[in-house]
Amino acid sequence: MNKKILLVSIIFIFSAIIFGAFGAHTLKNHLTEMKISSFEVGVRYQLFQGLGLMIIALNQDKFKFNLNWFYQFSFYGTILFSFSIYILAFSDKIHLPTQIIGPITPIGGTMIIISWIILAKNIIKQKK
Repeated sequence: MNKKILLVSIIFIFSAIIFGAFGAHTLKNHLTEMKISSFEVGVRYQLFQGLGLMIIALNQDKFKFNLNWFYQFSFYGTILFSFSIYILAFSDKIHLPTQIIGPITPIGGTMIIISWIILAKNIIKQKK
């Protein structure tokens, strides 16, 4: 078990729950439906990544390869993807031009995809 990654996964999960509740109960009065929907995508991906990281961290001893690259891409990808979406949802309120933050979202999403490709590739290569 990797305690550091487990702690990160727990932080991702509980903060996603908090953000989700905030979005469901508070944002209706402040954001458009489209912005709320976008915000919810960030919450959903953060929650899924947190759960995925938790499962991998709890079962790390079953893998016979180093998970560091998986963890790094997953962590930073989730931060870039979800948090850029949160910022974009509020871009009108905080007067932030979207062309600054907008390109970060697909970079984060690509990093998340790469993290899972790294994991799958290493599982395929792993000998029994």
